[in-house]
Amino acid sequence: MNEFMEFFNTSSADNVSTSVKLLLLFTVLSLAPSILILMTCFTRIIIVLSFVRTSLATQQMPPNQVLIGLSLFLTFFIMAPTFQQVNKDALTPLFNEEINLEQAYDRASVPFKEFMSGHTRQKDLELFLNYSGAEQPESIEEIPLTSLVPAFALSEIKTAFQIGFMIFIPFLVIDMVVASILMSMGMMMLPPVMISLPFKILLFVLVDGWYLVVKSLLQSF
Repeated sequence: MNEFMEFFNTSSADNVSTSVKLLLLFTVLSLAPSILILMTCFTRIIIVLSFVRTSLATQQMPPNQVLIGLSLFLTFFIMAPTFQQVNKDALTPLFNEEINLEQAYDRASVPFKEFMSGHTRQKDLELFLNYSGAEQPESIEEIPLTSLVPAFALSEIKTAFQIGFMIFIPFLVIDMVVASILMSMGMMMLPPVMISLPFKILLFVLVDGWYLVVKSLLQSF
């Protein structure tokens, strides 16, 4: 009887452990989109590409699916060294049962912290550190993710808007020139966008705009 109860307790403990692991796995999977958006370069890329489409005034061309797909593949390309480092330092030892889950988390967070801290403004990071009352970290490894992730996202949004402003300028000049010409000709009822749109697309194609935008994004990291 005692042996049966001991076996039952052991089986229950194993079942509980398995259930907890499954719960943690589903939690991580549900947070994966947020992790991808806020801890990688995806935010900057998708905002800049959206600015390009808005400045061209092409409505839904390219479609959202194309912009998101391109942003994802650019994100994987830029983040490849970071992902490889995480796989080498954390995932592979974890799957080989050389380290436990907590050690794997600590090792996996280091490459992400190094990437995010390199593109985070000091002012943004200090904002969240001071608000949370945390002490000033002496190294990158000591920066808490709860402060680094929102600071990194805030810095990425600001950088993306700065790039978007520079993209808007040439197309704004075209709109102003076309609007001035139409007003001088007395065609006030004709929308300037209808006339300027082909010229903006032509200019964008002639300068190989998508190549320049993607090249600028790659060089910004």
